[in-house]
Amino acid sequence: MILNLDCVYYRGDKPCVKKRLCEGCTDYQPMGTRILILKHAAMGDVLRTTPLLHILKREYPHSFITWLTDPPSADLLKYNKLIDRLYIYDSPDLARLSIESFDLLLSLDKEPRTAALAMKINAREKRGIGLSREGNVFPLNSEAEYYFTLGLSDELKFFKNKRSYQDLVCEAVGFKYGQEPYILEIPESARVRAKETYEMLGLRKEVCLIGLNTGAGGIFANKNWTPDYYVELINRLSRQDRVQFILFGGERERELNKFIQSKSNQKVYHPGDFPLLEFCALMERCQMIVTGDTLGMHIAIGLKVKLLVLFGPTCSQEIDLYGLGEKIVTTIGCAPCYKQICPETTTCMDLIALESVIQSMRRILGPSFVESV
Repeated sequence: MILNLDCVYYRGDKPCVKKRLCEGCTDYQPMGTRILILKHAAMGDVLRTTPLLHILKREYPHSFITWLTDPPSADLLKYNKLIDRLYIYDSPDLARLSIESFDLLLSLDKEPRTAALAMKINAREKRGIGLSREGNVFPLNSEAEYYFTLGLSDELKFFKNKRSYQDLVCEAVGFKYGQEPYILEIPESARVRAKETYEMLGLRKEVCLIGLNTGAGGIFANKNWTPDYYVELINRLSRQDRVQFILFGGERERELNKFIQSKSNQKVYHPGDFPLLEFCALMERCQMIVTGDTLGMHIAIGLKVKLLVLFGPTCSQEIDLYGLGEKIVTTIGCAPCYKQICPETTTCMDLIALESVIQSMRRILGPSFVESV
């Protein structure tokens, strides 16, 4: 019996993609260089790791790329055409990985669980972060040493480093970053549902629609802008008939967005909670997104939507906006800090003034927006 087990079309448990038996098959296409990417968390970090795929496909045009990630990030990668196989952590996929072998393994998380997997999986060459027999993470190759050291030194990460996350990650696994873009594919079905949602809300096409991504996750304190400032921004700019605001967020931001709605003198839209890809499709229809350093920021970058990003406790220099907008960084002396609880009465985000935000929005959106406000 002839089985082409290394064919990209082979399935085994069901007919192959080409619906043919292996013997005499003219569609046989070997996988080539088998590459495994281990990148689990966080969701924004997963998305901003996708530029690496462009480089891998350029360096290894004849390759088969497998990516292992956490369940919440799966939708961000599910429709990515440069990923040949997507595996999910904490699923039967891990059993498959214990059997498979790879030519190149790229371990990009500094978490011990990821580093441990990197050591266990069979691969001819491993780059990135591994785990020692003492249970500690360490760089597997010399190119990963700077990326690894950033996690050991606040002085280096907060103040001395001026390079973006993508630049650091690409170097860590032996490649040069050239501002390759994010890859975020949205299915047409999600776009259709977003269109239906906008029609139901009664949003007009001729207006400038600005998305306010008010959430900030739950790990670091003060990544989101002050709610009262969002209210003032809406009240200032919505006076003109050509500007409308829509509030984005998930379950965590439900009460926050209700507060902003209740305090706004002008009509502001809040479509509610949506599955991740519908959330992306809703954002895609905005002329601009105002956001903190959040997943919403990475989604806007991935969709090439103009954006203004407000930075408080995190490192702005690690974010590459690809010329899509501007950053406003707090002037408080204790930032960045990455603290989970802030002891300050006046926080870093309190110091980002409304007028600075409006001036940046004018520069980003250009003359038509200036005339309207």
